[in-house]
Amino acid sequence: MTAPDLGRHPPAEAYDADILILTLDRLTETEAALRSAVAQVGLTRRVILLDQGSAPETWQRLAALVAEREDALLVSAGGNLGVAEGRNRAAALGLGRVIIALDNDAVFADATTAARAVAVLDLRPDLAAIGFRIMNGDGSGEDEASWGYPEGLRPQAAGRFDCATFVGAGHAIRRSAWEEVGGYDARLFFTWEEFDFSLRAIQAGWRLLYTGDIAVHHALAAERRVGWSGRRWFLFTRNRLYIALKWRTPWPSFGLRVLGYWARGVRHGLGRQSVAAIIASFLLARGRRHEALSPAALAYLQEVDGDRRGGLLRRLWREVLTGFPGKSQPARRNRGVTKRR
Repeated sequence: MTAPDLGRHPPAEAYDADILILTLDRLTETEAALRSAVAQVGLTRRVILLDQGSAPETWQRLAALVAEREDALLVSAGGNLGVAEGRNRAAALGLGRVIIALDNDAVFADATTAARAVAVLDLRPDLAAIGFRIMNGDGSGEDEASWGYPEGLRPQAAGRFDCATFVGAGHAIRRSAWEEVGGYDARLFFTWEEFDFSLRAIQAGWRLLYTGDIAVHHALAAERRVGWSGRRWFLFTRNRLYIALKWRTPWPSFGLRVLGYWARGVRHGLGRQSVAAIIASFLLARGRRHEALSPAALAYLQEVDGDRRGGLLRRLWREVLTGFPGKSQPARRNRGVTKRR
């Protein structure tokens, strides 16, 4: 049975932002994320928590925190929908002109983070989304496993640059752009959903910006943490190839990508999962509308991403022959799901 909604639904009048948090246990970290969200000042905002199957004691504690608040809402999804559909559902519960997402094991760097994110989007009407700087739990440095941009840009982690995607742990999306391109592709469930959204936004003429001066602190939550298991690698590979098929990637380039993912999986003992993911990508793409990226979109992607990643040999080393992101440290965390990139 789905639990009743707790807290207050957003008002009918316009306001600046909805702050979305997907929850799945991790009570200590989620409580910190919630407290950080409701402490945001300098804007009108609502906080929306979508629970995806937490234990009863976690739900009860979150319910107690939200019940008396007029600026927060806790809703049960009735089960684990995944990151993509979970954020779709949570976004649909709000009316804010900006959608801000925060991982359940992250906190805003300060009380003005959300307001400054909204201000950036207000100043740049060409932006569909901005990606925040993802720092480690105490804010002393980068969350190395959450860097989603060309390696050569790491020295600019505290600055700003145009980009081709953003990292889900902390970001802001203009609601009009979100609605125009249709939110996230729910088929992805877990991993690459931000990249897929970004491609659709770029195709529609929007731009994206990384804002290193706007940050979240991303803790290394032990509970529900997902390592580079066969399942995670399966989803990572399947989803990236599915996206390539959706956008009619030329067959030579697609074939090289398939070979690269297969080789990387074999190198880490995940060859069978790689083969299964390759097959699954074709099945997932079957019956879907495929579209080629426009010349303008391709030029933008080359400018902000392709030119910065270097030549074929450098990309082969960094993207195929190296280890998985953050494998030497605790693996990246989920965001209210049981599987994540």
